[in-house]
Amino acid sequence: MVSAPAPELAAETLLEVRGLTIRYGDKVALQGVDLEVRRNEIFGIIGPANAGKSSFLRSLNRMDEFVHGMRVEGSITFAGRDIGAVRNLYALRRMIGVVFPLPVGLPLTIYDNVALAPRLAGERRRAVLDEVVERCLRRAALWDEVKDRLKSLGSLLSGGQQQRLTIARALSQDPQLLLLDEFSIAVDPVTTMRIEEVLKDLKSEMTIILVTNLVQQARRLADRTAFFLGGACVETGETERLFRSAEDSRTVDYLEGRFG
Repeated sequence: MVSAPAPELAAETLLEVRGLTIRYGDKVALQGVDLEVRRNEIFGIIGPANAGKSSFLRSLNRMDEFVHGMRVEGSITFAGRDIGAVRNLYALRRMIGVVFPLPVGLPLTIYDNVALAPRLAGERRRAVLDEVVERCLRRAALWDEVKDRLKSLGSLLSGGQQQRLTIARALSQDPQLLLLDEFSIAVDPVTTMRIEEVLKDLKSEMTIILVTNLVQQARRLADRTAFFLGGACVETGETERLFRSAEDSRTVDYLEGRFG
Protein backbone atom coordinates (compact mmCIF):
# COMPACT_ATOMS: atom_id res chain seq x y z
CA MET A 1 0.00 0.00 0.00
CA VAL A 2 1.39 3.38 -1.05
CA SER A 3 1.08 5.99 1.66
CA ALA A 4 -0.30 9.42 0.84
CA PRO A 5 2.15 12.32 0.69
CA ALA A 6 2.66 13.98 4.03
CA PRO A 7 0.76 17.27 4.34
CA GLU A 8 2.81 20.47 4.43
CA LEU A 9 3.99 21.01 7.96
CA ALA A 10 2.52 23.98 9.77
CA ALA A 11 6.03 24.75 11.02
CA GLU A 12 7.00 25.74 7.48
CA THR A 13 4.79 28.80 7.75
CA LEU A 14 6.54 31.54 9.70
CA LEU A 15 4.17 34.43 9.02
CA GLU A 16 0.43 34.27 8.39
CA VAL A 17 -1.60 37.37 7.52
CA ARG A 18 -5.39 37.29 7.41
CA GLY A 19 -7.77 40.13 6.56
CA LEU A 20 -5.06 42.77 6.97
CA THR A 21 -6.39 46.28 6.50
CA ILE A 22 -4.32 49.42 7.13
CA ARG A 23 -5.68 52.94 7.42
CA TYR A 24 -4.10 56.35 7.81
CA GLY A 25 -6.94 58.39 9.21
CA ASP A 26 -9.77 57.99 6.69
CA LYS A 27 -7.48 56.76 3.91
CA VAL A 28 -7.29 53.02 3.29
CA ALA A 29 -3.74 52.04 2.30
CA LEU A 30 -4.24 48.27 2.26
CA GLN A 31 -7.38 46.18 2.47
CA GLY A 32 -8.18 42.53 3.06
CA VAL A 33 -4.73 41.04 2.49
CA ASP A 34 -4.32 37.30 3.04
CA LEU A 35 -0.95 35.63 2.56
CA GLU A 36 1.61 33.31 4.13
CA VAL A 37 5.39 33.50 4.25
CA ARG A 38 7.36 30.29 4.73
CA ARG A 39 10.48 29.68 6.74
CA ASN A 40 13.80 30.14 4.94
CA GLU A 41 12.39 31.66 1.80
CA ILE A 42 12.82 35.03 0.17
CA PHE A 43 9.33 36.40 -0.33
CA GLY A 44 9.18 39.24 -2.84
CA ILE A 45 6.59 42.02 -2.91
CA ILE A 46 6.31 44.10 -6.08
CA GLY A 47 3.95 46.79 -7.28
CA PRO A 48 3.81 50.48 -8.22
CA ALA A 49 4.07 53.38 -5.79
CA ASN A 50 1.21 53.73 -3.29
CA ALA A 51 0.27 50.07 -3.63
CA GLY A 52 0.59 49.49 0.13
CA LYS A 53 3.90 47.59 0.10
CA SER A 54 5.74 49.67 2.72
CA SER A 55 2.63 49.88 4.89
CA PHE A 56 2.51 46.10 4.85
CA LEU A 57 6.07 45.92 6.18
CA ARG A 58 5.35 48.50 8.88
CA SER A 59 2.55 46.34 10.23
CA LEU A 60 4.72 43.26 10.67
CA ASN A 61 6.67 44.40 13.71
CA ARG A 62 4.13 46.96 14.91
CA MET A 63 5.88 50.02 13.55
CA ASP A 64 2.37 51.48 13.28
CA GLU A 65 2.76 52.47 16.93
CA PHE A 66 5.27 55.10 15.78
CA VAL A 67 3.15 56.41 12.87
CA HIS A 68 0.49 58.95 13.81
CA GLY A 69 -2.96 57.96 12.58
CA MET A 70 -1.97 54.52 11.31
CA ARG A 71 -4.42 51.78 12.25
CA VAL A 72 -3.97 48.07 11.59
CA GLU A 73 -6.89 45.62 11.47
CA GLY A 74 -6.93 41.89 10.88
CA SER A 75 -4.53 39.27 12.21
CA ILE A 76 -0.79 38.80 11.87
CA THR A 77 0.63 35.57 13.28
CA PHE A 78 4.39 35.29 13.55
CA ALA A 79 6.07 32.06 14.69
CA GLY A 80 2.69 30.88 15.98
CA ARG A 81 1.92 34.03 18.00
CA ASP A 82 -0.50 36.87 17.36
CA ILE A 83 1.81 39.89 17.23
CA GLY A 84 -0.99 42.13 18.47
CA ALA A 85 -0.89 40.27 21.79
CA VAL A 86 2.89 40.59 22.22
CA ARG A 87 3.68 42.87 25.15
CA ASN A 88 7.44 42.98 24.85
CA LEU A 89 7.91 44.95 21.61
CA TYR A 90 11.68 44.98 22.01
CA ALA A 91 11.72 41.18 21.98
CA LEU A 92 9.45 41.14 18.91
CA ARG A 93 11.67 43.56 17.04
CA ARG A 94 14.74 41.53 17.86
CA MET A 95 13.09 38.67 15.97
CA ILE A 96 12.01 40.88 13.05
CA GLY A 97 14.80 43.05 11.65
CA VAL A 98 14.17 45.95 9.25
CA VAL A 99 16.34 47.59 6.58
CA PHE A 100 14.88 50.81 5.20
CA PRO A 101 15.30 52.28 1.68
CA LEU A 102 17.91 54.81 2.76
CA PRO A 103 20.75 53.91 5.13
CA VAL A 104 19.85 54.80 8.70
CA GLY A 105 23.24 55.38 10.27
CA LEU A 106 23.54 55.98 13.98
CA PRO A 107 26.01 58.64 15.21
CA LEU A 108 28.30 55.86 16.41
CA THR A 109 31.43 54.09 15.29
CA ILE A 110 31.17 51.19 12.88
CA TYR A 111 31.83 48.82 15.78
CA ASP A 112 29.24 50.42 18.05
CA ASN A 113 26.58 50.42 15.32
CA VAL A 114 26.74 46.64 15.18
CA ALA A 115 27.33 46.09 18.89
CA LEU A 116 24.37 48.26 19.94
CA ALA A 117 21.66 45.58 19.91
CA PRO A 118 23.69 42.98 21.84
CA ARG A 119 24.58 45.62 24.41
CA LEU A 120 20.93 46.62 24.79
CA ALA A 121 20.20 42.92 25.37
CA GLY A 122 22.70 42.96 28.26
CA GLU A 123 25.85 41.62 26.63
CA ARG A 124 28.97 43.27 28.07
CA ARG A 125 31.76 40.77 27.35
CA ARG A 126 34.18 42.31 24.89
CA ALA A 127 35.16 39.00 23.34
CA VAL A 128 31.53 38.17 22.61
CA LEU A 129 30.86 41.63 21.16
CA ASP A 130 33.99 41.37 19.01
CA GLU A 131 32.75 38.05 17.62
CA VAL A 132 29.26 39.44 16.90
CA VAL A 133 30.64 42.52 15.15
CA GLU A 134 32.99 40.54 12.91
CA ARG A 135 30.41 37.86 12.13
CA CYS A 136 27.70 40.35 11.18
CA LEU A 137 30.02 42.54 9.12
CA ARG A 138 31.23 39.43 7.27
CA ARG A 139 27.64 38.32 6.64
CA ALA A 140 26.91 41.78 5.22
CA ALA A 141 30.00 41.58 2.95
CA LEU A 142 31.56 44.59 4.67
CA TRP A 143 34.24 43.21 7.00
CA ASP A 144 37.17 43.31 4.59
CA GLU A 145 36.45 46.96 3.77
CA VAL A 146 36.18 48.26 7.34
CA LYS A 147 38.10 45.86 9.62
CA ASP A 148 40.97 48.36 10.01
CA ARG A 149 38.75 51.32 10.89
CA LEU A 150 36.10 49.97 13.23
CA LYS A 151 36.50 53.03 15.46
CA SER A 152 35.58 55.40 12.60
CA LEU A 153 32.09 56.85 12.41
CA GLY A 154 29.67 54.77 10.37
CA SER A 155 28.35 57.99 8.82
CA LEU A 156 31.70 58.46 7.03
CA LEU A 157 31.19 55.32 4.94
CA SER A 158 29.94 55.49 1.37
CA GLY A 159 26.22 55.11 0.75
CA GLY A 160 26.54 51.47 -0.28
CA GLN A 161 28.73 50.69 2.71
CA GLN A 162 26.26 52.42 5.05
CA GLN A 163 23.45 50.28 3.66
CA ARG A 164 25.49 47.13 4.31
CA LEU A 165 26.25 48.45 7.80
CA THR A 166 22.49 48.79 8.33
CA ILE A 167 22.10 45.15 7.30
CA ALA A 168 24.90 44.12 9.68
CA ARG A 169 23.18 45.99 12.50
CA ALA A 170 19.91 44.21 11.75
CA LEU A 171 21.71 40.85 11.69
CA SER A 172 23.29 41.51 15.10
CA GLN A 173 19.88 40.74 16.62
CA ASP A 174 19.82 37.25 15.04
CA PRO A 175 16.37 37.85 13.56
CA GLN A 176 14.12 35.07 12.35
CA LEU A 177 12.63 37.45 9.77
CA LEU A 178 14.41 40.23 7.89
CA LEU A 179 12.35 42.94 6.18
CA LEU A 180 13.97 44.90 3.36
CA ASP A 181 12.16 47.91 1.92
CA GLU A 182 13.68 48.79 -1.47
CA PHE A 183 17.21 48.48 -0.08
CA SER A 184 18.81 49.27 -3.44
CA ILE A 185 17.03 52.59 -4.06
CA ALA A 186 20.15 54.61 -3.11
CA VAL A 187 22.81 52.00 -3.85
CA ASP A 188 24.94 51.63 -6.98
CA PRO A 189 24.43 48.56 -9.21
CA VAL A 190 27.67 46.85 -8.14
CA THR A 191 26.79 47.15 -4.43
CA THR A 192 23.24 46.04 -5.20
CA MET A 193 24.53 42.81 -6.71
CA ARG A 194 26.83 42.25 -3.71
CA ILE A 195 23.90 42.66 -1.33
CA GLU A 196 21.81 40.30 -3.44
CA GLU A 197 24.49 37.63 -3.04
CA VAL A 198 24.44 38.24 0.73
CA LEU A 199 20.66 37.75 0.79
CA LYS A 200 20.91 34.45 -1.09
CA ASP A 201 23.33 33.18 1.56
CA LEU A 202 21.21 34.47 4.46
CA LYS A 203 18.15 32.54 3.28
CA SER A 204 19.59 29.38 4.84
CA GLU A 205 19.48 31.08 8.25
CA MET A 206 16.33 33.21 8.19
CA THR A 207 13.27 34.26 6.24
CA ILE A 208 13.45 37.43 4.15
CA ILE A 209 10.64 39.65 2.87
CA LEU A 210 11.88 41.85 0.06
CA VAL A 211 9.88 44.85 -1.12
CA THR A 212 11.40 46.02 -4.38
CA ASN A 213 10.58 48.42 -7.19
CA LEU A 214 12.83 46.37 -9.48
CA VAL A 215 10.78 43.48 -10.84
CA GLN A 216 13.85 41.68 -12.17
CA GLN A 217 15.39 41.84 -8.70
CA ALA A 218 12.37 39.96 -7.39
CA ARG A 219 12.78 37.44 -10.19
CA ARG A 220 16.46 36.92 -9.34
CA LEU A 221 15.97 36.58 -5.59
CA ALA A 222 12.46 35.63 -4.54
CA ASP A 223 11.17 32.09 -4.16
CA ARG A 224 7.62 33.42 -4.21
CA THR A 225 6.30 36.86 -5.09
CA ALA A 226 3.17 38.88 -4.34
CA PHE A 227 1.90 41.66 -6.59
CA PHE A 228 0.29 44.59 -4.76
CA LEU A 229 -1.85 47.16 -6.55
CA GLY A 230 -4.17 49.86 -5.26
CA GLY A 231 -4.03 48.65 -1.67
CA ALA A 232 -4.75 45.01 -2.49
CA CYS A 233 -2.73 41.84 -2.95
CA VAL A 234 -3.71 40.95 -6.51
CA GLU A 235 -1.79 37.71 -6.88
CA THR A 236 0.77 35.54 -5.10
CA GLY A 237 2.71 32.62 -6.49
CA GLU A 238 5.99 30.90 -7.19
CA THR A 239 8.12 33.62 -8.73
CA GLU A 240 8.94 31.91 -12.03
CA ARG A 241 5.33 30.86 -12.49
CA LEU A 242 4.18 34.41 -11.81
CA PHE A 243 6.59 35.88 -14.36
CA ARG A 244 5.86 33.26 -17.01
CA SER A 245 2.10 32.88 -16.66
CA ALA A 246 0.48 35.24 -14.17
CA GLU A 247 -3.22 34.58 -13.74
CA ASP A 248 -4.40 38.20 -13.41
CA SER A 249 -4.11 40.51 -16.42
CA ARG A 250 -3.07 43.40 -14.15
CA THR A 251 -0.07 41.38 -13.00
CA VAL A 252 0.86 40.68 -16.62
CA ASP A 253 0.54 44.37 -17.55
CA TYR A 254 2.76 45.42 -14.63
CA LEU A 255 5.42 42.80 -15.30
CA GLU A 256 5.51 43.76 -18.98
CA GLY A 257 5.94 47.45 -18.10
CA ARG A 258 2.59 48.76 -19.32
CA PHE A 259 2.23 50.78 -16.11
CA GLY A 260 4.09 51.42 -12.87
